[in-house]
Amino acid sequence: MKNIAVLTSGGDAPGMNACVRAVVKTCLSKGLTPFGVMDGFQGMIEGRIEKLGYGDVDNIIQRGGTVLGTARSQEFLTAEGRQKAIAHLKEHAIDGLIIVGGDGSFKGATILAEEMEIAIIGIPGTIDNDIAGTDHTIGYDTALNTVVEAVDKIRDTASSHHRVFFIEVMGRNAGFIALNAALASGAEGVLIPEEVTDIQLLVKQIKEQNKGKRSSIIIVAEGDDGGGAKEIMEQVRPFMDGYDLRYSILGHVQRGGNPSAFDRILATRMGGMAVDLLVQGETNLMIGSNGDRLISQTILEGINHSATLDLEKLELLKDLLTKG
Repeated sequence: MKNIAVLTSGGDAPGMNACVRAVVKTCLSKGLTPFGVMDGFQGMIEGRIEKLGYGDVDNIIQRGGTVLGTARSQEFLTAEGRQKAIAHLKEHAIDGLIIVGGDGSFKGATILAEEMEIAIIGIPGTIDNDIAGTDHTIGYDTALNTVVEAVDKIRDTASSHHRVFFIEVMGRNAGFIALNAALASGAEGVLIPEEVTDIQLLVKQIKEQNKGKRSSIIIVAEGDDGGGAKEIMEQVRPFMDGYDLRYSILGHVQRGGNPSAFDRILATRMGGMAVDLLVQGETNLMIGSNGDRLISQTILEGINHSATLDLEKLELLKDLLTKG
């Protein structure tokens, strides 16, 4: 193992830069040569692979996004595209590849490993926290705190105007952000993809919760079966005469911003461990967290299983909202 490349792929997540920094510095400390692949698999196809040094990763641990860039590559899904990528990896004599991203990125990694003799380690980097085999993905903690801060601010204006706000957060296939943001912000309701939405029941809950209150906040995951915040609001409106209804879509603000201390530490530890695993001759593994421990499992285990939301938290939220 002499040359190790790192790339970030899929949606950007706060903490990716901390991970890249850890990979580069760990490589250099072990006498290995680190390379950065620009703009994910598409950059690999185009041969945009650059040698990295200490100066390239100075002052990036606190920055959101990814200095390497990221892109979704349709060309990589073709055999011709992957052959171009493999040729460029061989051109730079890359022995090991570290991929920071979500399940789509990991699927690309497994295909590459089948078609080229190269060691691969996956690091989960996605704000959705929807990768099986890890308690936390890089970026999730920061995104969750961003959402809670935004909801707190919306609560101020909701209280001032006696409004019911439907706030849409990211989570197309998983409700981790929505549920935990609802708990942390004291929301009066949450709609997530893991549960079927009952509009009539939601109306009843809002009315019961709103008695004597100045506001209500309903967190809506973008992947809820009833639609986004605007669609849910419009379905509720006919049954809520006299209520002032509003919606807000937080959108890509959830992806940005300086990573939290938790994400910086997690990303740094995972980046260092990825290099160690490659040096030890390991491949096709994904790093995860279990409490405060870092663990590893096969990448296939991570992409063949779905991350499971702790629905006990949902029951707790319902208990907190139930009036005696």
